[in-house]
Amino acid sequence: MSRTASLYHSTVGKKVLMAVTGLILFLFVIGHMLGNLKVFEGPESFNQYAEFLRTMGYPLIPRYGLIWVGRIFLLAAVGVHVYSAWQLWVRSRLARAEGYRKVKDLSFSYASRTMRWGGVLILLFVVYHILHLTTGQAHPDFVPGDVYRNFIVGFSNPLVVGFYVVAQVALGLHLYHGVWSMTQTLGASHPKYDRWRRSTSGALAIVVVVGFVIPPVAVLLGLLS
Repeated sequence: MSRTASLYHSTVGKKVLMAVTGLILFLFVIGHMLGNLKVFEGPESFNQYAEFLRTMGYPLIPRYGLIWVGRIFLLAAVGVHVYSAWQLWVRSRLARAEGYRKVKDLSFSYASRTMRWGGVLILLFVVYHILHLTTGQAHPDFVPGDVYRNFIVGFSNPLVVGFYVVAQVALGLHLYHGVWSMTQTLGASHPKYDRWRRSTSGALAIVVVVGFVIPPVAVLLGLLS
């Protein structure tokens, strides 16, 4: 037990926690992006997909049962991820001497520097996104159960789509650096293929950003109605 506690309190242990929770959140992001793209299949298919998420396991499990388990699990992962990131940031601030190292790759350094403010923006966006399309408090004309209609109406506002796009760019930068750091922390780092890790991180980030941005932009352009 003491060894586990020592690992948790160590910098390496906190990086591992960030990597594992980051992987969980990354897989959720991919799944959510693919689910959003189903809006192009039309209202019936999109609403059926949403209903499937609400009723997974029914009648063995009550309606909304598994989706709430998933939400609690994701919330716990976010909490551990953010808290570990904050602890590592505090340690980094205390070890000021580390801040004077010369950065060789300015483009990757930029993505690294955006991790903190980008993470805050992503958290604010998630809260708004839930109020907008899940609970409806921030939606202009929310109809419970009609997910397709809520999606179309919700993204008919250019300001909403603009905020959404900015948040997705922040998410992309976060993923770019996060996937790179995660694979390094989990032992997938080697000089022979580090360049592939970087290009793969960038490609995944671009796919996620484009995949999330296409549906609301399509609504705004009138391609979805």
